[in-house]
Amino acid sequence: MKDDLSDTPRESAVRKTTQEVICGDSIEVLKTFPDESVDLTVTSPPYDNLRDYKGYSFDFEGIARELYRVTKDGGVVVWVVGDQTTNGSESGTSFKQALYFKEIGFNLHDTMIYEKNGAPFPEVNRYYQCFEYMFVFSKGKPKTTNLLRDRKNKWEGSFGKRSQRLTDGTLQQKEAIKCEEYGVRFNFWRFNGGFGYTTQDEIAYQHPAMFPEKLAQDHILSWSNEGDTILDPMCGSGTTLKMAHNLKRNYIGIDISEEYCEIARQRIKGQSQPLL
Repeated sequence: MKDDLSDTPRESAVRKTTQEVICGDSIEVLKTFPDESVDLTVTSPPYDNLRDYKGYSFDFEGIARELYRVTKDGGVVVWVVGDQTTNGSESGTSFKQALYFKEIGFNLHDTMIYEKNGAPFPEVNRYYQCFEYMFVFSKGKPKTTNLLRDRKNKWEGSFGKRSQRLTDGTLQQKEAIKCEEYGVRFNFWRFNGGFGYTTQDEIAYQHPAMFPEKLAQDHILSWSNEGDTILDPMCGSGTTLKMAHNLKRNYIGIDISEEYCEIARQRIKGQSQPLL
């Protein structure tokens, strides 16, 4: 059953930025949201024509503009995207979208890479394609940065010398720092994918394209705090929503397919523990 959006726009928006999965057109639903009401968006749009999402269309610019409006000052949008290759040439859509986000006011806070554990198909005249972009856009300076520190440091316990090259080319020595056991991650993340790895929820595989639960979890941990509102305006099978729920965040998901919305609701039910 579809969520009732028949209330006045502002009243509906206030109530539905808690824990909701809404079936409807993303742009039309987002228009009911008040300005600056979302802390973090983690989403993945359709990649060119790589998947058939039951014939539904995708208005990128319209969604991007609404995301800017509803994102709080200091809020973040994580945009996971790849490119289609046609006649030997990549579309470059990901770059075009990143530049458009900048045009409408977002900062490109970080260009991150999500490395998959395998290529989708063998290549014969180029290197295997095994990654997607995770663009991290911020509305001003990010208000929350809980950077994950789980990278084992091989120089643990030692004191590293530091220097900075000045504009005249000379090196200026700086105070040495002690190397901790674990350091902040690099911006190149690797996740296992495929059946049983992306998620253990079998129902989720009725959706044609998902990113790993760990990807959503780690971005939610990095750019939000408990009680914040997490959005996925193209929620698909509900991975972002499930992880937001597990991590004690409020969440709101939107998808035009009632079938996918129901999958998302089923995944959220009975889920209570994060993957930490």
